[in-house]
Amino acid sequence: MKVSFATPALPPSGALVLTVVKGGALEGLAAEADAAASGALSRAMAASRFHGEAKATLEVMVPFGLDAERVLLVGVGDELDGRLAEDLGGTIYSVLARSGSESATLVWPQAGSADVVGLGAALAAYRFDKYRTQLKDKDKPVLAELVIATPDADAARRSYEEDGAKIVEAVKFARDFVSEPGNVLYPETYAEGLRELEAVGVSVEVFDRAALEELKMATLLGVAQGSAREARVVVMRWQGAEGPPIALVGKGVTFDTGGISIKPSGGMEEMKWDMGGSAAVVGAMKAIAGRKAAANVVGIVGLVENMPSSTAQRPGDVVASYSGQTVEVINTDAEGRLVLADLLAYVIEVYKPRAVVDLATLTGAIVMALAHEYAGIFSNDEALAQSLLAAGDAVDEKLWRFPLHDAYDKMLESPIADMRNIGSSREAGAITAAQFLKRFVGETPWAHLDIAGTAWTDKARPTVPKGATGYGVRLLDRLVRDVCES
Repeated sequence: MKVSFATPALPPSGALVLTVVKGGALEGLAAEADAAASGALSRAMAASRFHGEAKATLEVMVPFGLDAERVLLVGVGDELDGRLAEDLGGTIYSVLARSGSESATLVWPQAGSADVVGLGAALAAYRFDKYRTQLKDKDKPVLAELVIATPDADAARRSYEEDGAKIVEAVKFARDFVSEPGNVLYPETYAEGLRELEAVGVSVEVFDRAALEELKMATLLGVAQGSAREARVVVMRWQGAEGPPIALVGKGVTFDTGGISIKPSGGMEEMKWDMGGSAAVVGAMKAIAGRKAAANVVGIVGLVENMPSSTAQRPGDVVASYSGQTVEVINTDAEGRLVLADLLAYVIEVYKPRAVVDLATLTGAIVMALAHEYAGIFSNDEALAQSLLAAGDAVDEKLWRFPLHDAYDKMLESPIADMRNIGSSREAGAITAAQFLKRFVGETPWAHLDIAGTAWTDKARPTVPKGATGYGVRLLDRLVRDVCES
């Protein structure tokens, strides 16, 4: 869907969207439209007990006296902020997408937030229908353009084109990868798809199996050894400033059966999105480069498929990591941390970053703790943790902090190796996973985000349709803005 901006005016066709403040007052062009319709809008509001509550909507069909096909009244409440403006954009799109109108004009009298409304609408317009061949016409969205009529149209247009549209493209980029089935998206095809980032100025380097063997990334390769699909590691660099980079690290398990420690069959099809952490990183790289951020950022993703076969890693195997530390693999379904271990050690040794953030759909334990509302954050650095929490609040990708402590670290002790890959009991599963990762970062400021509950959703929100959320793209982009560009 195209988002554009214009000076305030009632449209000659299509849908007309008018905002109503709490209390039900029609003002400005909304009042003019009501007068042209001989008070039909006011009467409809009274009859429907519509009072302008935030995100409430009321549709009036073919109002006499107006050229519009329909009028959509949208409540803005009594305290409009950026978060609400974005949600209102998503709400407007969702109501009108299948209404039959191909275009809509939103009269937005509030200065300074029209671009945010456009961002919300564009994020809500995401669909992944490429494999659906029998959709009924009534199920297909027809809304092709949203024109936002606002007093500061030129400023809104510049802001949206230079910033908001880049975020939308990046989130959609990530959502597309997460939505693809495992027979289409696997390490080789995923790595090749990331070449697209070169078009926005990101340097892309792909390590194949031979290169990874030479680097001795044995914990990562151990996860991949049961699959016919060979592992890949992709390093992406955006150098928009001098100085040490901030490093973004993503788990990219393109399909996770659990390996020999195989998962139950129920719901296993969902494990195509076990690469959601990597999608967040590649989406963030696209956003950062797309808006030409004044920042030095390196992104690295480990792409593997975790399958059971005669060559698969076994419970009880011992592998040596890139860092030299050895790991006893107790459970092959605790594979994401094995992938991240090599990536973290490598990116810290080679790029010496100022800070490292890793993202992974790592544990079911985090879902048990937080459901699908928050992602978990673990960190060895207070300033980095606070910056991430603030960034999450700013873009509504919320984080909740969990502890790290030596007592949890002891749960990883192994009698034959430097550590186990899971804790000695089922307790504190998300924390012991983070403690495992902490062993590979040394003194470098580091944060681990467990996004297992937020990478995919079965419940739509105003700007997030059902399915792949793209969680983490905006969070990481905001972190880079706040930490590197402020």
